[in-house]
Amino acid sequence: MKKKFTEKQIHILDIAEELIAKKGYEGTSVRDICSKANINVAMISYYFGSKEKMMSYLYQYRVLKTRENFSEFADTIKEGKPEMQLREMIKYIVSQLFKYNYFHGFVTQELRHTENLKDELLDFYQLFVKKLDEVIKKGVASGIFTFTPKPEDILTMIIGSTLFVIRNKNFYELYVPSKNEETYTKEAEKKVRMNLLLSVFAILGYAAD
Repeated sequence: MKKKFTEKQIHILDIAEELIAKKGYEGTSVRDICSKANINVAMISYYFGSKEKMMSYLYQYRVLKTRENFSEFADTIKEGKPEMQLREMIKYIVSQLFKYNYFHGFVTQELRHTENLKDELLDFYQLFVKKLDEVIKKGVASGIFTFTPKPEDILTMIIGSTLFVIRNKNFYELYVPSKNEETYTKEAEKKVRMNLLLSVFAILGYAAD
């Protein structure tokens, strides 16, 4: 992380992410970011080039942080039972996708011509698949799981299902009771997570005692 970003860049990116999470990309101006970060507007151009390019840096930064956090998280649960590890890994991915949902439209466009973002995502996906493979094999060896589906297919299911819900709110909110945006997001995330757990454990041939 330190080799890719300076402390000043990290400070600006943290502020930008906080504001964009609250107000959205379009609702957050460069002046908003600079005011809260206590910097001159010219600093955005100096460090990133433009607001649009700053989003590329911000997404790369977010993926790197998520990868680091997941690696640490996976180490903390590695001694647990396979079914527990799997539940926590699914919960981790789903929660991260919902938490940073404001990136998804941007990422779809930006990945077409930004190799750095592709590389950072690929590294994270490969790390997750590796950890998932370890858990599946551990579960099969101990007799907890019956089948050994490909871990990359499990990851595809998790991300694909979650992104479908995030990108199709008008459809999914018909099936999720909610009073406001906050409760909808919580209930939608919970529904997706529970459905994924049922599906993934079924594919693994796992039956709870």
